[in-house]
Amino acid sequence: MIVGELCNRIVVFAGPEETVREAARRMRDNHVGDLVVVEKWEVGRVPVGIVTDRDLVVGPLAGGENLDKLRVGEVMSRDIFTAREKDDLEHALQTMRVNGIRRLPVVDGEGVLQGILTLDDVLEHIDEELTDLVQLVAREQAREARQLT
Repeated sequence: MIVGELCNRIVVFAGPEETVREAARRMRDNHVGDLVVVEKWEVGRVPVGIVTDRDLVVGPLAGGENLDKLRVGEVMSRDIFTAREKDDLEHALQTMRVNGIRRLPVVDGEGVLQGILTLDDVLEHIDEELTDLVQLVAREQAREARQLT
């Protein structure tokens, strides 16, 4: 399976000049734990960082900083890892595992944001695959039981 088939195409994002308070509200309103930080380039929105709810809680919120003046670009993680839409899922998972990240923005060949792959997406996919396998085994056992009677 390729990343583009599994990633979520609805990505909640922020600009680096937005306030941390605006970012926190957007996370709350959209029920997400992260925002991909993008800059608008000629080709489209290009990821330049990521900010998570944890970044906000252990950083500016715990430090008592003014959330109306602090900008997303000041607190975002700049070491951003991405996957391309056509990357193999196994390669993306290895990137996540090696770098200790749970979210991976997905880009096209020009680096433009196309989606986001999260650990939750992967776990949901694995759950569906395992459920299908369990149902297959159950049907096969039932068929064998009918043949014996």
